[in-house]
Amino acid sequence: MVMQSPTEFNADVPRPTLLSANTLIGTRVKNPEGADLGNIEELMIDLASGRIRYAVLSFGGFLGIGDKLFAVPWEALEISPSEDVFVLDARRETLKSAPGFDKNHWPDMADPMWESKVHSHYGVTPYWQM
Repeated sequence: MVMQSPTEFNADVPRPTLLSANTLIGTRVKNPEGADLGNIEELMIDLASGRIRYAVLSFGGFLGIGDKLFAVPWEALEISPSEDVFVLDARRETLKSAPGFDKNHWPDMADPMWESKVHSHYGVTPYWQM
């Protein structure tokens, strides 16, 4: 199956406008070509704005062992209206070279230098700079 890119979604298919955090946790993430990129493990919420800042994505490993975690800017993800997946416009190689961490050593996600590096890697502008 080949998925449409986030910008090519059929406008006739309704998109959800409100979902619970529990609904999002565990959701698969694919790229526009349909390659599996992992699943959403956590959501990081900006307490000042109430907005989701990052989806923490697990990638790699086997049966949860050796998974690497990645904070993907929320703006980089699109929900697929035709499937219960999110689409990240990135190749597997992009994810492999992304700033990642393991489940026992999380970065300071509020560090401006770290945030700049992550957003730059995925080619998105942070919502607080728009």
